[in-house]
Amino acid sequence: MPPTIPASAPALSVADLGVSYGSRRVIGSVSFDLLPGTVTALIGPNGSGKSTLLRTIARLHAPDAGTVMLDDGADLLALSPREFARTITLLAQSRPVPGGLTVREVVGFGRHPHRSRWTGQDPQGTAAVEKALDLTRTAGLADRPVAALSGGQVQRVWLASCLAQDTGVLLLDEPTTYLDLRYQVEILDVIRDLATDHGVTVGVVLHDLDQAAAIADQVVLLEDGAIMARGTPVEVLTSENLSRAYGVRVDVTVSGNTVSTRAVGRHNAAPVPAAS
Repeated sequence: MPPTIPASAPALSVADLGVSYGSRRVIGSVSFDLLPGTVTALIGPNGSGKSTLLRTIARLHAPDAGTVMLDDGADLLALSPREFARTITLLAQSRPVPGGLTVREVVGFGRHPHRSRWTGQDPQGTAAVEKALDLTRTAGLADRPVAALSGGQVQRVWLASCLAQDTGVLLLDEPTTYLDLRYQVEILDVIRDLATDHGVTVGVVLHDLDQAAAIADQVVLLEDGAIMARGTPVEVLTSENLSRAYGVRVDVTVSGNTVSTRAVGRHNAAPVPAAS
């Protein structure tokens, strides 16, 4: 379990953010901070607004109200596209598999905001790409065509491209979706390492509550576009909070700082007797 949330100035502050789709309000006056070197997990049932919130911070949706401020007082939503791309990276839920390109070339896409507009030069580019390949354990795939990789490998390649962008804030929207268990664990380990070892500020949308408990310093639980609870995994991932948010009984077991959850349905309400 990650350490308790440290007391430090936020890398990014979301204040009173509101988002609508047409006449329907999907996010209403949400406020929270992303702290340097920590992982914040956004959780909640389908339709709670967690992905919309993340994508609004990434400027893929325009907010109706509120602000997103950086630690230097800059308004994130007012930055130029180039300035923004040097500040925040988003790994979306799905990205196309590019044909005819190697892994190294795709990872190199992440360097676009750092290249000179006139000459295309990027003195730190090679080192940044190699570091991203190493962090995501894709260096051995560098010269292979991306189209020949498995889904889990492609997801790691896109994560490497985001890391090559070399920003202080990394946003990830359900990065473990469609991955088998091994690749889920590898992606989560990389996310945790980025925060702990490299000081990256991470905001991640997760469906799996146990994954959120395992890697997050802070958990933000959303319900109907509002924050129901916010704090450490032990504080937020309670049976009362989760049962209310998800509309199903959720049992929670806490051992020290380790939290595990179990949704209870008609067929698993009681333990299955051991075979004699």
